[in-house]
Amino acid sequence: MKLLYKEFALAAHPTLYLFLVLGCLVIVPSYPYTVILFFGCLAPYLTFLFSRETNDTWYTALLPVGKYGSVHAKCLLIVFVQVGQLLFSIPFALLRTALQIPPNPAGIEANVAWYGFGLVLYAVFNLIFFPTYYKTGYRAGKAFVLALIPFVPLMLLVETFGHIPVLSWLDSTVPSDLLLQFPVLLFGILCYIGITLLSCRMACTRFAKVDL
Repeated sequence: MKLLYKEFALAAHPTLYLFLVLGCLVIVPSYPYTVILFFGCLAPYLTFLFSRETNDTWYTALLPVGKYGSVHAKCLLIVFVQVGQLLFSIPFALLRTALQIPPNPAGIEANVAWYGFGLVLYAVFNLIFFPTYYKTGYRAGKAFVLALIPFVPLMLLVETFGHIPVLSWLDSTVPSDLLLQFPVLLFGILCYIGITLLSCRMACTRFAKVDL
């Protein structure tokens, strides 16, 4: 826990907290809400880049902790931002429904399915980003670009669901359709937990081989 506190106090880039509160953008009409998830991917990139420029990896190596602990703390920091961003957006999504704002013409609604898809997208990003970065411990740009290769097409695919008639229930905020969307959310939760744990384990294995 002390190492995680160090991440928040010293290693987190200031924009990380900004990207967290951008979950409020779900209340904006005519906005592609998966772009909010992209901001959640910028947060780890800038934070890892910031850590490289401030020699955080070498500083952490001087502390009485192992490499695994260092990786776990950094991964937990990113999980906090990604999950925190989605949780922060929930009141604004509910407010959007309460205000009866017209359906979003730019893409999928901020509904139960969107949260499930968001967790899947974050899981895919983490699967590529964490292991790629910790293969060297400093190539944040390469890890970010490679992680975006599957992330962006999937992001665009999610937005198209709102324009496919047979999948209209995924783009609905009607209570009966929201119930149908809960399996999507459950699938997203399981994917996020399983894949993020896997990516963290892969990152630990790779970073253990890095000569600092």
